[in-house]
Amino acid sequence: MQFPHAQQHTQLPLFEAFLAQPLAPLLSEAVESPWTAPAEPEVFSELSLRGAAGNCLSLLAPILRELSEEQDARWLTLIAPPASLTQAWLRDAGLNRERILLLQPRGTQSAQQLTCEALRLGRSHTVVSWLNPLGASAKQQLISAARTGDAQSLNIRLG
Repeated sequence: MQFPHAQQHTQLPLFEAFLAQPLAPLLSEAVESPWTAPAEPEVFSELSLRGAAGNCLSLLAPILRELSEEQDARWLTLIAPPASLTQAWLRDAGLNRERILLLQPRGTQSAQQLTCEALRLGRSHTVVSWLNPLGASAKQQLISAARTGDAQSLNIRLG
């Protein structure tokens, strides 16, 4: 089919030069690409949200909803969430509340310690924390605990 305004063009010289190159060197470069899988699976992620608390929770809702529907039989555990993240908010956001634990530290226990313990126990597929600031040492503790419990750690930074 011919279009009335289409002009007949030959291939661009740059494109012709590319096509004239042998493919073997290009393919070997692709094989040696830096896009290789990590040796160990990532067990720690951090999400930084800025803005009004309600807007941040709206952005977080689909992520938590997806995690609450995880096929893994273990819990989605939320450690010391912001006060605005209530049972009513969980329901309104469409999360599966039967698969979620909301935990608060008690006594002298810190949210960091409780998060590490929840990760280490392995009864949760994902443990979501709101630790801010999170230093390098604290992050390493979370990673180690997550590996021990075969869990994922997700830290939410609100700012």
